Amino acid sequence: MITINSFDEYSSFVGKIIGTSDWHLVDQEQINKFAEATLDYQWIHVDKQKAESEGPFKSTIAHGYLLISLIPYLWKQIADVRNVKMEINYGIENFKFGQAVPVNSLIKLQATIKSVNNLKGTVKVIVEAKLFIKDYAKPAYVGDVVFLYHFI
Repeated sequence: MITINSFDEYSSFVGKIIGTSDWHLVDQEQINKFAEATLDYQWIHVDKQKAESEGPFKSTIAHGYLLISLIPYLWKQIADVRNVKMEINYGIENFKFGQAVPVNSLIKLQATIKSVNNLKGTVKVIVEAKLFIKDYAKPAYVGDVVFLYHFI
């Protein structure tokens, strides 16, 4: 994990992979809880028998938005941004899903700092987020996450 204390420290990482999170298990319980929270009960996510017999992946798969929603949790394992009054998840851009994540897969996030800009005291950071699945060559997704920071 890296520690970032200021705009200048953040800026020094532009263009660099700054780290990778720990592996995280995406199990059926987490998928089911996400389905309940979002009211997205599509069978490919929650119906084990149908997914195994009729689905293209022969098992249930994680919701794409579940995987995106894990970014803050996984990001905190990569970077400890200190000396901030406030941190805002500002947006996501250019996300593409490249590979389904079967139930009971291990995933990890890799973060690359694409840009850091000081906008009159608000620091806008664009991080390329790439989600890897253990034993798969192709990432589950690649896209940009935009954070806003108000450093002290």
